[in-house]
Amino acid sequence: MKDFLNNWRNQRQEKQSKQTMEERLNAIRAGILGSNDGILTVVGVVFSVAAATTNRLVIVIAGLSDLLACALSMGSGEFAAVSSQSDSERVAVGREQAALDKEFGEQVETVQGYYEDRGVSAETAKAIAGELLTSKPLETVLTVKYDMTLGHYVSPIQASFASTFSAALGGALPLLALLLAPIRYQYSAAILATVVAVSLTGLISAILSQGMVKRAVWRNIWIGLLTILIHFTIGKLF
Repeated sequence: MKDFLNNWRNQRQEKQSKQTMEERLNAIRAGILGSNDGILTVVGVVFSVAAATTNRLVIVIAGLSDLLACALSMGSGEFAAVSSQSDSERVAVGREQAALDKEFGEQVETVQGYYEDRGVSAETAKAIAGELLTSKPLETVLTVKYDMTLGHYVSPIQASFASTFSAALGGALPLLALLLAPIRYQYSAAILATVVAVSLTGLISAILSQGMVKRAVWRNIWIGLLTILIHFTIGKLF
């Protein structure tokens, strides 16, 4: 049993190490979106209900229900969307394989043009295209035309899990703050938890995209506070 677990662990680590950047970013993107959505939807429901009633049990039940609904919705949405993308990638592989069988000369011209556009001379580009299409024809065409790596498709299951888990975790932060804080400070604690949570998602997304960290963090904070204000106002109408 121990040997089986070690082999399984080694195979998993090897598979993860061979993942392309697109595959990794796919799960990270789903996680960040799920987390942000979970935070904002839960805190929105909590404050809209809190504005309409002071019954803490009702508020908690509404927040928990929204937390579960949001997590499942984000997970199923990611699964459907990424499944479509994965299907498209597989269709592209079949299409290009057929094109290689029937129109090999045109594929050579395509690859040659790809390298010429990047400053390689026509003679050298033709030699490169010929050599690549002789040794790795399908891999070369997929890389040139679609920036794809053969055998590496975005994973709907991975994206779905990342989105579901992060949405549940993100939404749990303001809800737990509301539950654990003294009644007198429960809403202040929920607001503070929201600010901290959306700041983290903004920070992570900015770092991963190599964007402007300060702007991303402040943008998320203002969106979070605006979400609270809008939902609290709606709750007051009832």
